[in-house]
Amino acid sequence: MTKLPVVSGDECIRALQKVGYRVARTRGSHAWLVCPARAPVPVPKHHELGRGILRKILHTADIRVEEFVELLEK
Repeated sequence: MTKLPVVSGDECIRALQKVGYRVARTRGSHAWLVCPARAPVPVPKHHELGRGILRKILHTADIRVEEFVELLEK
């Protein structure tokens, strides 16, 4: 099993955009991402996302950790 990386909110948003998400709105320090084929996901725009929050984002978006790491590397 791949270890969950430590990323910023902006890095997470860029990776999710590669699978079809787009930023629908930003309010305060959170961006709301939507994708026609997947559930909407709120992403905090912090310098560093906690591992629990990142795991919840990936679970909601139905993306495995391995897939997410590959998206970060692209």
